[in-house]
Amino acid sequence: MDHKDLRIVFMGTPEFAVASLEKLVSEGCNIVGVITAPDKPGGRGMKLQQSAVKKYAFEKGLHIMQPEKLKDPVFLENLRSLKADLQAVVAFRMLPEAVWNMPPMGTVNVHGSLLPQYRGAAPINWAVINGEEYTGVTTFKLQHEIDTGNILLTDKLKIEPTDDAGTVHDKLKDKGAELLLTTIKGLADGSIKEMPQVASGEDLKHAPKLITATGKIDWNLPAANIHSLIRGLSPYPGAYSFLNGKMIKIFKAEMSIEKTDVAPGEWKTDERSFLQFACADGYTRVKELQPEGKKRMAVEDFLRGFRR
Repeated sequence: MDHKDLRIVFMGTPEFAVASLEKLVSEGCNIVGVITAPDKPGGRGMKLQQSAVKKYAFEKGLHIMQPEKLKDPVFLENLRSLKADLQAVVAFRMLPEAVWNMPPMGTVNVHGSLLPQYRGAAPINWAVINGEEYTGVTTFKLQHEIDTGNILLTDKLKIEPTDDAGTVHDKLKDKGAELLLTTIKGLADGSIKEMPQVASGEDLKHAPKLITATGKIDWNLPAANIHSLIRGLSPYPGAYSFLNGKMIKIFKAEMSIEKTDVAPGEWKTDERSFLQFACADGYTRVKELQPEGKKRMAVEDFLRGFRR
């Protein structure tokens, strides 16, 4: 069967998912429906905001559904009426079995890691935070336990020393789109064989949802660990510490491995061009930060108005 003959329902919400939907549309896939999050109030005036996927789908004239509850009988009946052969999921919420098990060819998910490593909500962030040299994308079939279904295809990506979570996100967004298309073609012509995920619990690294405590910098750690945390939480939500009792988020920094003459967490500045914090084996020199209640800025701009 040709991949263009498949009836496909696409599910996704943020910008990461748009690249995949765009790739499928540009390659002539038959997208019979797009499922995305309901509009939510936000921004100034709390006006209703559409998801990135909805905006793209609307521009292309695709059929859009925005269920509040995925187990709603009316939604399930409407989804069933689309008679999809296959569902593709990219950066969406957890699906009940009634949804993922509906189409005869099942549901394919694109995940931003090399499964079984980094199952969970924030795989890109945690791979950078943990100082991984490589990450990647995986397509797999959804089943009961989150991110545990049979693997279809993977594509590896080297994490460069200059990368942060934002740049890795953008690279994987494009890789994921290509991999999803290749996966759908392979499923259509029968050339892909599913492979069970194999890993012991001791070997697995997880990617739980980021919480406020994740971003707090522990200056007692080595400079490399702190540098990875800052990169892994940039550009969002940002690693943070405190300066003169006020929170600062740090988005870019350089590390210097050297003997320090102050305790971890203490800071130095010339009040013109540098601000650095001592850590276990050197210094973390701040390059870009966001003071509490202000915009992100270069450290030089911050220091012009800084008072001890």
